[in-house]
Amino acid sequence: MKTGALIVAAGMSSRMGDFKPMLNIGSISIAQRVVATFQQAGVDKIVMVTGYQAAMLEHHLAGNGIVFLRNDAYETTQMFDSACIGLRYLQDKCDCVLFTPVDIPLFTSATVQALLESGAKLAAPVFEGKAGHPTLISAELIARIVSDSGEGGLRGALDRCGETLQQVPVPDGGVLHDADTPDDYRALLSYHNKQLVRPIIQVSLSREKPFFDARTAMLLSLVEETHSVRTACQRMQMSYSSGWNVIRTLESQLKKTLILRNQGGAGGGSSSLTEDGRFFLQQYEAYTAEVRNSALQIYEHYFQGMF
Repeated sequence: MKTGALIVAAGMSSRMGDFKPMLNIGSISIAQRVVATFQQAGVDKIVMVTGYQAAMLEHHLAGNGIVFLRNDAYETTQMFDSACIGLRYLQDKCDCVLFTPVDIPLFTSATVQALLESGAKLAAPVFEGKAGHPTLISAELIARIVSDSGEGGLRGALDRCGETLQQVPVPDGGVLHDADTPDDYRALLSYHNKQLVRPIIQVSLSREKPFFDARTAMLLSLVEETHSVRTACQRMQMSYSSGWNVIRTLESQLKKTLILRNQGGAGGGSSSLTEDGRFFLQQYEAYTAEVRNSALQIYEHYFQGMF
């Protein structure tokens, strides 16, 4: 099953009085914490919709391996509109989407796994009788949601999508803690001391030096999706020249052509993966998933209950 995550971070943080996504929780920002949790849970594609202070936030997260989309009308639209931007993008790229506003950063990867294992088409984690985030949305529901009137926001659209919201009980108070106001933020900081130690698995392939990792894999995936190296780099906040340097290094190390370049004409050029490129990307993604699952089992063997 292909999984996606959608983080909405386009709002102006007016009630907080500060830019919420970049406030720190411990040694990392709120936005980094949400991304790291989805990555720890093994989510395949993570998308963030930005708006207010978009360039600053995208630069802040540029090395985190996520796709950025923008809601340029963030001043005159609601969170539902930002959610629709991300849902339309993910609709044909995964089997389900985990949705959350950026200001709910303390849910755990175990909660994400519980949602994914629930088998539900629409689900929310519930702690002590209260529903929180992230919300699990099956891809087959997305067309109904994005065509909704938006009355009552995303919650209203979910209520009208034709699927009953399944409640998934979790022992995770982080699903309820947001950072909407300064008081909320202080409560987040207080709750933070309950965070769990967790393994972070990063897979790189090397010869004398590393030449392929998750960031390189995302670049190839986005080139195949957009048919443009330039657009792929923009969505990753990577410079165009750096993107081509990564591709040339990779092709040199593998001694294979991975990107097919079509020269421009009136409509401009395009790029796509060769068969070798597609095969190599698929093998890396499958290998990484297996390594991550094995590493989690080993972690449980050695550290279960210690933290």
